[in-house]
Amino acid sequence: MDVFRFQITEEYEGERIDKCMSMLMDSLSRSYIQKLIKDGQVQVNDRPVKSSYQVQTEDEVCFSLPDSREPEICPENIPLDILYEDQDLLVVNKPKQMVVHPAAGHYSGTLVNGIMYHCGSELSGIGGVLRPGIVHRIDMDTTGSLIVCKNDKAHNSIAAQLKEHSVTRRYRAICHGVIQEQEGTVDKPIGRHPTDRKKMAVNEKCGRHAVTHFRVLRRFREYTYIECELETGRTHQIRVHMASIGHPLLGDEVYAQGRKYPFSLQGQTLHAMTIGFIHPSTGEYLEIVAPLPEYFEHLLEILQ
Repeated sequence: MDVFRFQITEEYEGERIDKCMSMLMDSLSRSYIQKLIKDGQVQVNDRPVKSSYQVQTEDEVCFSLPDSREPEICPENIPLDILYEDQDLLVVNKPKQMVVHPAAGHYSGTLVNGIMYHCGSELSGIGGVLRPGIVHRIDMDTTGSLIVCKNDKAHNSIAAQLKEHSVTRRYRAICHGVIQEQEGTVDKPIGRHPTDRKKMAVNEKCGRHAVTHFRVLRRFREYTYIECELETGRTHQIRVHMASIGHPLLGDEVYAQGRKYPFSLQGQTLHAMTIGFIHPSTGEYLEIVAPLPEYFEHLLEILQ
């Protein structure tokens, strides 16, 4: 019998424990998870729970899975674009098509495999075996800045800042349509899609508070180049919010379905350009900028 541990991150807060586990463990059905809970194989913060328990950020989930083995995650010599590094943390410029941490179907070639090779044993352990050093993440097809923590002190500090929404997170994106206003705010709650659990959606009834600020940087004939700043940090927040106001991101295969474009793209044109935070050791504000990727710059030239 193998024992698994992981920590609940912000985007899952408020979800039922059985639903949350089914989202994080794609290989396990919800009914099987409910059986594990009923049999006392699932604990939260070292206490047994019922399937109706609603998880909270930083909850420690521990469960036993009979006849199962957690895959071994191996360091891999993957080139990393490191924007900043010191004894506590590093900021990596993640490329397209790279998964942040191992999961079902992606146990190699992830950012975690690369940072394990680069950092050796110098990674925080709070995220568990599958997510060493990972305190937040961005989508596989989103590029840009990502903080990786080398020790638990740094992890706890950055996690607290993320929870308080005090981390500066500015993104660049290209969206469908011409936005007329120069700037605006989308304030709409986001939750899991009612029928597709791998998608998010604006959900006035069950969604969580989500706010995205945007401003127009350049207008083209059929598209708009924008900067978005997150006030909150929900899963797929920018993608869902911009689609909700009729301007889904160019290349988004999930939230811009049916929108045609004459470019060869790999997923949404979204780049995590700027991240700013209070350094866990020095107490000083640190802001890191990830330059636009080459494909993004080339696309802007074509549109111009």
